[in-house]
This record gives sequence, C-alpha cells and structure tokens, in this order.
Amino acid sequence: LPMALPVNTPSNEVIVHFPQMADVSTAGSVRNACPVRGNLVRAYSCIGGAITSADCTWTVEVNDVAVTGTATIAVTGSAAGVVDSVDLTGAVGVNQGDTLEIVSGGESSSTATGDFLVVIRT
Repeated sequence: LPMALPVNTPSNEVIVHFPQMADVSTAGSVRNACPVRGNLVRAYSCIGGAITSADCTWTVEVNDVAVTGTATIAVTGSAAGVVDSVDLTGAVGVNQGDTLEIVSGGESSSTATGDFLVVIRT
C-alpha cells in the first residue's frame, strides 16, 4: 500500500512567536507585534516543566480585546514539552502593527516557562 501523504500546511500562513513567559502558573502576559494583515486561526503553547495544583488556562488578545477561545494546560500529565492549542473561532481579523498578546490565567502552581505562537492566515 502506498504511504499516506501528510497534511500540508497552507503556504499562506504566518507564524508569530512570542517572548518566553517566565511562569505560566502566575497570571501574566507576553506580547508581540503583528507583522501582516490576515485572520488568526490557531494558537499553541509548549511548557517547560510540570504544573501542579490546578489546570492553567490561557487566551489570546488583539489590541487588548479578548479573542474567542481558551486553551487549557492540564495539570494531569503536564511535563516539559507538552503542547496545547486552541482554534480561534470567528473572523478574528488582524492588521499589520496590531498588538498580539497571550494571557495566562495563572491558576496552577510550580514554576513552568511557556513558549507561545499564533498562526495567521493571510
């Protein structure tokens, strides 16, 4: 049987990486500038260590306005390298120069760094 082909990433998607969040277990945020005009489609997180006590949530904001969709970093099974994501619903338009922000709810315990990115479809 022929091998299944992977799903190709559309060539019209731009990835925006954020500065590392020092601790997802503390309420806080990281920001970056939007380099293109398009629609936010997804966002991802990757933690640098296990969290404890409770699940931790995070959201995306554009120019200080919350975008529909919340990601959860589950305390159960959390460990360095665990990736979580959220599909951002609705037409979430962004413009070049907008401020993109990831906001951690900080509900968990234990210090764990967080790396985040958003996907913008142009």
